Amino acid sequence: MSLQSTVMWSIKFSSAGVSALPIFVFLFLQCFPITSLAAAGQCNADDKTALLSIKAAFQNSDQSFASWTDATACCDWAGVQCDAASSGRVVGLRVYGDAHLSGALPDALGDLPSLTNLIFSDLPRLTGSIPSSLTRLSRLSTLILTNNTLSGSIPYYLSQITTLRFLDLSYNLLSGPIPPHLSYLKSLFTLRLAHNQLSGPIPVSFGSFDKKKPPELDLSNNHLAGDIPFQLGLPEWGRIDLSNNDLSGDASVLFGSEKGTTRINLSSNRLRFDLTQVTFPVNLVLLYLNRNDISGSIPAQVNQLNRLVVLNLSYNKLCGEIPAGAVTVKFGPEAYAGNACLCGPPLNACH
Repeated sequence: MSLQSTVMWSIKFSSAGVSALPIFVFLFLQCFPITSLAAAGQCNADDKTALLSIKAAFQNSDQSFASWTDATACCDWAGVQCDAASSGRVVGLRVYGDAHLSGALPDALGDLPSLTNLIFSDLPRLTGSIPSSLTRLSRLSTLILTNNTLSGSIPYYLSQITTLRFLDLSYNLLSGPIPPHLSYLKSLFTLRLAHNQLSGPIPVSFGSFDKKKPPELDLSNNHLAGDIPFQLGLPEWGRIDLSNNDLSGDASVLFGSEKGTTRINLSSNRLRFDLTQVTFPVNLVLLYLNRNDISGSIPAQVNQLNRLVVLNLSYNKLCGEIPAGAVTVKFGPEAYAGNACLCGPPLNACH
């Protein structure tokens, strides 16, 4: 998986890729804006010492750190971003796409006090846990540690980095419960913990995220279990992906025509609720409810979802006639298959 694919999770989340590119462009430019000429050649001595300590913590690092030499200015090193306005302080660090680099994230990462963006991605031999020294980074806005082999639990102390806007720990071997303390991160724009080995319930505290501006939430492909907490329906999630877990209970709390949600993926769980009385967010672009225990009938209101481009209600316990309309007609039988008593076009006629 490339670096672009790790931050463009919205493209994975929507087969049409609707509105994904602007999000990626925004994030990428936030992480690594073009270094100004004024910063070239400048290098804070303390930051350089910290960077050399980071380099020394890894083995087989020639590919990633070839330019990191004591004879050159650290602002000219590959993957290092400096701020011209702060006398060459390091504000961004990106190490990615190195199949040979091995080791663990060093404590020296916490010795870069001006760091705002930190990316260690696509490093299959990056192991160990997430160091507590990151809590010293009081300006950190972006933390992307994705597609590595990090293990252990998600540390509660990440909640102390209250400046975080983007937190992506996906595609690792992280285990244990999701810390409820992550809900303290009130500035989060994206929270992505997908494709790990996380277990336990979704924290009730996630209902305390800002009602109108909660983060985009991706907890998919873990071992999460238990009922969907009622409180999870309080924030108006822009995008929420809970797919491929072992979640149960009533997920209807996530719906409501007044909500601004655009993408919902709840597929491959054990969710059980009556779809009949559900009203869908009117701006929905993507809706996956397949492979659950959802009963009832498909609400006619689905035909008011004019922006819907992906729909999958297959393999549930839905009954009745598929409501005819401009939206339902766009989707083939695979969107409705596996519901024993669902009928009407594009399935068999009702009798």
